[in-house]
Amino acid sequence: MTTRPEDMAAREKGLLKEKERLDELQRNGYCIIQNPEKFCFGMDAVLLSGFAKAKQGDRVLDLGTGTGIIPILMEAKTQAEHLTGLEIQEESADMARRSVALNGLEKKINIIQGDIKEAGQIFGGASFDVVTCNPPYMIGKHGLTNPDAPKAIARHEILCTLEDVISQTAKILRPGGNFYMVHRPFRLAEIIVLLVKYKMEPKRMRFVHPFADKEPNMVLIEANRGGRARMTVEKPLIVYREQGVYTDEIYEVYGY
Repeated sequence: MTTRPEDMAAREKGLLKEKERLDELQRNGYCIIQNPEKFCFGMDAVLLSGFAKAKQGDRVLDLGTGTGIIPILMEAKTQAEHLTGLEIQEESADMARRSVALNGLEKKINIIQGDIKEAGQIFGGASFDVVTCNPPYMIGKHGLTNPDAPKAIARHEILCTLEDVISQTAKILRPGGNFYMVHRPFRLAEIIVLLVKYKMEPKRMRFVHPFADKEPNMVLIEANRGGRARMTVEKPLIVYREQGVYTDEIYEVYGY
């Protein structure tokens, strides 16, 4: 395997550890540190960062931030005043902090190691204008639980449940604040029931289809804390125009 010059430079600065690599994000020259043997961010995180909105002056929290991909992309795409990532796994939180430092974003992004189930205690009530989350999708026997802990925790509800995410978001989001999440369509009924239970009114939804003639495999949802009951379903987002070729909208989201 060839070592790239940018990887060598980061390693010399102490920002890159063994088996880690730098991936370019196509935004503001930013890069992210990842370990392909552990867990790398996927398209769902990128699509969520494009779907979520943050105004000038907003304080944003990303729950279960992993290696910090969503706060870094949202810093590049929005006018948010400050972004915070909450991550329970020490190794992932460490990588996220080093990625923030690598991109010179220490004054804009803060990474905190902690449990989503304790977010209300960590941050206090009504602390954020915007909350984002790309949570574990699978429960019970949905898919095979990955034997590698970081991947399993990212994909399966091992350390937190969907209700944990939504109930804690309702605590830390200010009244009128917005919550953005990407999930799987097969859990949509449960998602909407839980949002309404915690007075997080679903306001906007968009289905993501791998191809125009295939059923959706992701859903993007915006909810408003204390909002009125009215939801807009946006036109479908199609990922591939043909095998291996993204649609123009996907290229735009990725910044190509």
